[in-house]
This record gives sequence, structure tokens and C-alpha cells, in this order.
Amino acid sequence: MSRTVNENDPRVQRTRQLLLQAFIGLVQEKQNIHTISIQEIATRATVNRATFYAHFEDKYALVESWMREKFQRMLVHRLPASSTLQQSTLHTLILAVFDSLAFGRRYARPSNRQFFPLFERAIQQELSDILLRWLQQAPAKLPPSEETLETMAQVMSWAIFGPAAQWSREEQNCSAEEMAQRVLTIVIAGLSPVVTVP
Repeated sequence: MSRTVNENDPRVQRTRQLLLQAFIGLVQEKQNIHTISIQEIATRATVNRATFYAHFEDKYALVESWMREKFQRMLVHRLPASSTLQQSTLHTLILAVFDSLAFGRRYARPSNRQFFPLFERAIQQELSDILLRWLQQAPAKLPPSEETLETMAQVMSWAIFGPAAQWSREEQNCSAEEMAQRVLTIVIAGLSPVVTVP
């Protein structure tokens, strides 16, 4: 989001939702993201182009935000908002990443495949944010610095996202569940001081 707006302002949130809803409506009608213009999005949302640019740098930033929100909505059904860093929640999160990437690749229209890197980036960034939040809440004898926690979240997110992205791009010789379990084992080994293992 542009730095010129206050993200916590309800009016800003409403305008952002209007823009996203306008975009989603156009995607459903045209079924081709590439052909949708910023002017069409702004007109459908009943705002001007300047307002669009106050919220999103360009159409690709809007697409990435939309994809990130889709991933967030999917997680709401799998992970309670009160989830913390535990083996079970980590497993659910890892499996959600595998499932999302596989679903996205399977059902993306040929005309929209060029946007798949944005989808992948949105998932990886959301994954990193969730892991950072969990790490910040995890009890520790010697709490690490914020920079260390951010680095841990980044490393963990790529350790999860990398195998999931690779698996989704290839012919799957094993299930998402099996791959998620393999990744979980490796990630848990690196997190054993902070992850609750039953």
C-alpha cells in the first residue's frame, strides 16, 4: 500500500475493499487479468485513478494483494486466529502452502499464468508474516532480538515455500501431506528450542 494513506483508517480500508471488489468482479467477467486496466478498476470502484494509486503502486501490486488475501481467507478455515507456534499448527500451515500452490497451478487460466510469480510471492510473504507473529509470541529463556526473529521467519518461510513451489511445478510423485510432513520434520529440527512438541 502507498505510504500516503493511513492503513488503519476505516475509510482507507473501505476504499481498498472497493478497489479489490471491483477488480474481482472484472476478473470474473473477463477471466483475463492482463486485459483489465486501472481505469476500469477505478471506474467500477467509483474512485478516480489518483485514489487507486494512493492505495496501490500499480495493477500488479493490487493483484498481489488480492492473492495474499485469498491465501489469508483459506487459512482462516484451517487455523484459528489464536494459533501459536506448535508442531500441529506448523503442520497445518505447511500443508496449506502446498495445497494453495498446487491448486493455483492446476486451475490458473493460461491467460493468467504470467501472474503466478505474484501469487507465489504473496504466499511466501504471508507465510513469513505468520511465522514472525508466532515467533514473537513464543516463550523463550533468552528472547532473541527483533532482527533475529525476522531472520528466523524469513529462513523458515523459504524452507517451507521452496520445497512447496518445486513440488507444485513438477509431476507429483508423493502427496502434499507426505511432502508437508518431510518439510515439517526439517523445520522442527531447526526450531526445537521454541516449538512445542507434544
